[in-house]
Amino acid sequence: MRALRITGTVFLAVIIFGAGIYSGIFIDRQNTNILIVSHDSKADFQLINQAWDLIQNNYVDQAAAKPQNLTYGAIGGMVDSLGDTGHSTFLTPVEVQQENDAEQGQLQGIGVEVQEKDGNVVVIAPIEGSPAQKAGLQSGDIILQVDGQPITDAIDAVTRIRGLAGTSVTLTILESSGVTRTVTLVRAKINLINVTWNKLPGTSIVHLRLASFASNVTGELDTALAAIKSQGASGIILDLRDNPGGLLDQAVGVTSRFIKSGNVLLEKDIHGKITSVPVISGVTVTDLPLVVLVNEGTASAAEIVAGALQDAGRAEIVGETTFGTGTVLTQFPLSDGSAVVLAIQEWLTPSGKTIWHKGLTPDKVVSLATSVTPLSPEAEQGLSQAQIQSSGDQQLLDAINLFP
Repeated sequence: MRALRITGTVFLAVIIFGAGIYSGIFIDRQNTNILIVSHDSKADFQLINQAWDLIQNNYVDQAAAKPQNLTYGAIGGMVDSLGDTGHSTFLTPVEVQQENDAEQGQLQGIGVEVQEKDGNVVVIAPIEGSPAQKAGLQSGDIILQVDGQPITDAIDAVTRIRGLAGTSVTLTILESSGVTRTVTLVRAKINLINVTWNKLPGTSIVHLRLASFASNVTGELDTALAAIKSQGASGIILDLRDNPGGLLDQAVGVTSRFIKSGNVLLEKDIHGKITSVPVISGVTVTDLPLVVLVNEGTASAAEIVAGALQDAGRAEIVGETTFGTGTVLTQFPLSDGSAVVLAIQEWLTPSGKTIWHKGLTPDKVVSLATSVTPLSPEAEQGLSQAQIQSSGDQQLLDAINLFP
């Protein structure tokens, strides 16, 4: 059993080469999978067998009635019946491999995370530097059509948008402003740059962005914090906007670079038992004043970090209510390389606040105009102080004003 201790993530269908990626918490464990059929379940299994035989013996399009298709459809249907849309799911062997690749930052596609929400396929966040970001896709955009054809759900969207680098796909997008537009994107190999920073012009404040919590983000952060300290920074704006999350150990590691003691999160199991996850001791902790930026694209592990820093009183949180992920997902491998991903725990902030379906409420709520793209440290290179002030990124500007 492979525990994707995924911070309750969204069906982060990072539309890569094959399928969705679950931002989250991954822990490797081995377990023996044993199927135990209770007496009460035998009648249900007999129904499944009856349906299988009926399809195999009577359905006119036998080419579509392949055993693997029926098996995968049955497993997917069982998981879908749980109603945990966007969280618990079934992964084919190809999708499992793509999840493994995504953990290592090896992405290929248009680079956007989506979730099925209120009957729509909604953009959670574009990956920095991806075709999706360059095309102007933003959090809250709704994907209506792929190559001119309506989509039915997030899985349908992922299946039809995925493809090889160098190939094209056309999306019809409904923006949060109510405007509908069509955009053609060329799929590409996406190299994730997870940690970037820039000293804001005219200040000694550093804008530090974490794009995800993929492997080794903590190591990259250590390098960045050492360089930031050497430049005499007086404060840090930690930007978690449009960060879909990632690995739990990275969320714990990042939080541990900003607070010396206490918990990073609480985990509640199916019996209501709560287990605390403390910060790591023996690491270098920065004491620079801190402000954290979040928005509706801040999800999963990014919400864990923001919630921990907020509860500890370590940072003021600025921006919009976060996405609201909140289950720990575990990947249970099946015999052919496919897997069932199930929510086995709920995570809470250190003070016990529930974020699942609610999101994290900032200390200072600041919205951005739909026409404004949040500034990134890379985009700020070469900009003047006046250009930063006129950028329209009010969340960043308000964060700057919180420092003395």
